[in-house]
Amino acid sequence: MTAARAPRVAIQGERGAFSELAVRSLFGSRARILPCEDFDSLFRAVEKKGCRYALAPVENSIAGSIHRVYDLLLDSPLKVAGEAIIRVSHSLVALPGVRLRDVRRVFSHPVALAQCEDFFLRHPRMTRVATHDTAGSVRLLCEQEARDAAAIAPELSARLYGARVLARGLEDHRANFTRFFLLSRDGRPIGRPDKTSVLFATPHVPGALFRCMAVFALRDINLTKIESRPMLGRPWEYVFHVDFEGSASQERCRNALRQLEEVCDFVRLLGSSPRARTPRS
Repeated sequence: MTAARAPRVAIQGERGAFSELAVRSLFGSRARILPCEDFDSLFRAVEKKGCRYALAPVENSIAGSIHRVYDLLLDSPLKVAGEAIIRVSHSLVALPGVRLRDVRRVFSHPVALAQCEDFFLRHPRMTRVATHDTAGSVRLLCEQEARDAAAIAPELSARLYGARVLARGLEDHRANFTRFFLLSRDGRPIGRPDKTSVLFATPHVPGALFRCMAVFALRDINLTKIESRPMLGRPWEYVFHVDFEGSASQERCRNALRQLEEVCDFVRLLGSSPRARTPRS
């Protein structure tokens, strides 16, 4: 990829986070990264045309869905242009010269800390300290010159901030993956589309969701994800996010979406894009 073609991609978190690894899996190391403090600013970076893409995590295979991202998708004009799946491998990162026996505090995002329970059982003297970001924890260590502390973060963050890796593979489960949506304003797929994402809301009547699911089942269209989120201002009613195999340009998928509009209160197509493959664990 030439410098002229290297896209600018917004991520949530600091440089060196798992989101940057996902960006590199799609565009290589020359993609230009814009770190964003939270998911709201991540979406705004593309909506305000500051970035070509935003890469947003939508699901972890252990921790589950990232609800804030699904909520933002409902009100955002952004569309899905691609996806990435990366294996989450946690490393213990500290300043140069710090040894494992020196560590008394371990900084990281609460989810990362929770995914390394076995490590903390083996090292009971270490106290967990929750922060907003994995890679940001490494940056914090470096800024504070903390020599009694370490961070749980991707190995990439150690290279970026001049730290060192004390231990690798801290995660309790090797089959730990995070899936990301690549979002853009135009939703132009970055490759051959073979998966589609759609939002819809059903009437609040018996059998409404069944009729929606039948739209896909009767055409042998496989659903790969279904997520429900509350509708603001309408207690106990929900918006559904569905991913399914196939492109909206294919006849059976096009017909399914057309029929879905007939049985739903509203339908919004988020786009068709290349489906990511899960790496080997």
